[in-house]
Amino acid sequence: MARNADEHLVASRIKLPRRIVERPLRQVAKRLLMALFVLVLTAMIVALDREGYHDNADDRVDVLDAFYYATVTLSTTGYGDIVPYSDSARLMNILLITPLRVLFLIILVGTTLEVLTERTREEWRLNRWRSTLRDHTVVIGFGTKGRSAIQTLCATGLTKERIVIVDPSSKAIDAANADGFTGVLGDATRSDVLLRAELQKARQIVIATQRDDTAVLVTLTARQLNRSAKIVAAVREEENAPLLRQSGADAVITSASAAGRLLGLSVLSPSAGTVMEDLIQQGSGLDLIERPVIKAEVGKNVRETDDLVVSVVRGHRLLGYDDPAASPLQLTDRVITIVRARPVAGPGLSGE
Repeated sequence: MARNADEHLVASRIKLPRRIVERPLRQVAKRLLMALFVLVLTAMIVALDREGYHDNADDRVDVLDAFYYATVTLSTTGYGDIVPYSDSARLMNILLITPLRVLFLIILVGTTLEVLTERTREEWRLNRWRSTLRDHTVVIGFGTKGRSAIQTLCATGLTKERIVIVDPSSKAIDAANADGFTGVLGDATRSDVLLRAELQKARQIVIATQRDDTAVLVTLTARQLNRSAKIVAAVREEENAPLLRQSGADAVITSASAAGRLLGLSVLSPSAGTVMEDLIQQGSGLDLIERPVIKAEVGKNVRETDDLVVSVVRGHRLLGYDDPAASPLQLTDRVITIVRARPVAGPGLSGE
């Protein structure tokens, strides 16, 4: 059991988006090519003046011996079986081979230092990210639903730095990093994974998992860790929606039923279906938004506002536009209105 727990901790990790990305294999390959170039250059220098070197084995130095001498010299092994004895060979060792040896060691040591520096820098970034992250949004699931939710959030002004994505797929987390989001790789039904996403300090939680039973478990765990955050969850089947609400979700979206109703509406009235789809898509045609009541609207009837108000949020109650209690409007109210969409820059999400 302890071994499984350790393996899970290794598998679950935080991946911050990188500003400059260079593949580790490419870095290693560049270092190896540089080291190989120095080795070949040193061997060529020795081979050109091989008459000035003495081999204890057979008194002669060939090309293979030149590479051998270059290898043991650059690596500072120095067996002493091949030595320079002429003045020109010794001068070459002083002026050329010794600087090449230093360069060779710099390449090797530099690679190690770069790895250590990168780890230190990544740890510093992670600690700073944890200390500064507050009131953010955690999106669990980077599939079609999760990406659409993120696109809408970004279109309404939420920055990428305030969004943390949790997903069990490494490919999904890599895609999230490529789009500029911080990702946590792991099973969101486990509390330690959600704690890595700093869910206990989040303001909003979006649960967009592929399975309804997973959504229930994630909602239960998230609500235990954060009692005040707003949790919005998506389920495929409408019969599971009450269970999500009992588990702690503030709002539940039934994807299958919503899609089915939109299909039925489009069959009965293609134009009405187009309008509904336009309202759902952020930033095109018409948008459905929630905003506070402005001072000029206080005391007015819902129908007297400049915008088309469809509902009024008063405290914890949602009042319809035709509800007598919705009018007159109060300063503490919020209204849900249909407005003309404003062009916004997309968040640059990659397709699935």
